[in-house]
Amino acid sequence: MKRWIALIFLLIAVIMLAYIFQVPQPENIKPLGEFYLENSYFGDYSAKSPEVVTSILWDYRGIDTLFETAVFFLAIIGSLTIFRLTKEQEKEVKKEPTQVESLPLPIRTVTKVIVVMILAVSASIALHGHLTPGGGFQGGSALAVAPLLIIAAYSKYALEEHGLDKTRALILRSIGLLGIALVALVPLLSGGFIMQNQPIFPAEIGGQLISGSLIYYNLFEFLAVGAGFTAVFLLLSIPEEKFKKILGVKK
Repeated sequence: MKRWIALIFLLIAVIMLAYIFQVPQPENIKPLGEFYLENSYFGDYSAKSPEVVTSILWDYRGIDTLFETAVFFLAIIGSLTIFRLTKEQEKEVKKEPTQVESLPLPIRTVTKVIVVMILAVSASIALHGHLTPGGGFQGGSALAVAPLLIIAAYSKYALEEHGLDKTRALILRSIGLLGIALVALVPLLSGGFIMQNQPIFPAEIGGQLISGSLIYYNLFEFLAVGAGFTAVFLLLSIPEEKFKKILGVKK
């Protein structure tokens, strides 16, 4: 009973604080905001996307997003460098122990279903990022949850047995980064400027709105983010005792 009373008081306190410190809505939109809203899909400087945020990120201020993406992947590279191993150590890490702890069968079965749902939802988030809220980074982050669940329910060796090891994850990440760079440079071949969207890239294909280069940026970032996180998760899931043994660290 005391716990329920405490929870009720906590809920009331949160609601009161939210009401007191609510952010007032501006009466007038700033001129720059009006420009984005008017030109995202219509207008003379259109990105051909009804999703204004994606238009801003990958079109109107695309160079800024490109540098932000580079910083993020430099952080991943730094994380992977800390765990850098020799070829012999890599082989030792991939050796599956005789006994691998895994969760009970019902949990593993449910995990399979959830992983399929995550793959479908994450792909939808990324590929519809030019139409609805979402995008490549959000979709890639959701995608990375799938291998993380498999590691938790089975083990990292389950992923590696099915072909998804750290090396392949890094290859997929590199393909994603290369794709972003190529899409950014393609406009230069047509006399445009770097990361130009319209009219270099077609806004529609087969009657389907793809918003020019926006869908390609989302697709490649989806691949790069998901694969980058997966590589880090695979390294972090190495059993501590095995890692100490490989590095020759004494207890």
